[in-house]
Amino acid sequence: MKKLLILGGTGDALVLAERLQQISGLTVISSLAGRTQQPVLPVGQMRIGGFGGEQGLIDYLKAHQIDFLIDATHPFARQISENACGAALTCGVPFLILERSAWSATLEDHWLEVPDHQAAANLLPQLGQRIFLTIGRQELGFYAHLQDLWFLMRSIDPPDLSEIPPGEMLLAKGPFDLNAERELLQKYQIQAIVSKNSGGKATYGKILAARELGLPVVMIQRPKTPAGERVDSMEQAIEWLQGQLDYSTASSF
Repeated sequence: MKKLLILGGTGDALVLAERLQQISGLTVISSLAGRTQQPVLPVGQMRIGGFGGEQGLIDYLKAHQIDFLIDATHPFARQISENACGAALTCGVPFLILERSAWSATLEDHWLEVPDHQAAANLLPQLGQRIFLTIGRQELGFYAHLQDLWFLMRSIDPPDLSEIPPGEMLLAKGPFDLNAERELLQKYQIQAIVSKNSGGKATYGKILAARELGLPVVMIQRPKTPAGERVDSMEQAIEWLQGQLDYSTASSF
């Protein structure tokens, strides 16, 4: 039996784990960081919690004799991606990054692209008084000093920060469709949106709604990810793994 470790936390990782159960001779292990209180659990074997940095992941790959590694974490989970790249290189484990394509602005969009949360926070006083923060809960502290603004904040779990911006917190999990997002923006009289460029369909409704309503979107760009083989679709990831399995089988003769 060959062993695949999927570094998960995204819907893509869940679907990938389920589809790979059909491949005979392969054991699929999914790893979740454990940051979500009630995560949707993948099919098959799994583990929850961090590895303890790159060395911890190296130790895990060796101890569990992992043959292949796929990084299907969130596009903004830069540290685990760097750790995965380094650990795979050290252990000689074939490594693939499954990363959904980023969103692209259309001519109808009004995007203000920024590199990080600090730059986003600096722009907001120029854009209005009522801001929709759709960045999750971990980076809310970057906006806590903007006490003259009002924020609608949405995340899956309650924030654990001692300081959050003034406003209202909504606990919800996507997908969010266009109609619901349009209604939300109008109900709260939102004047601007802050979003990460996460890509995918599940949270794209807010971008469509902002386009319709003519609202500016402060779009935080993705951090640089490590070099390595990369695909943006489930089919390509499965094709890559099948190729690795075929090569491994041929090499054993």
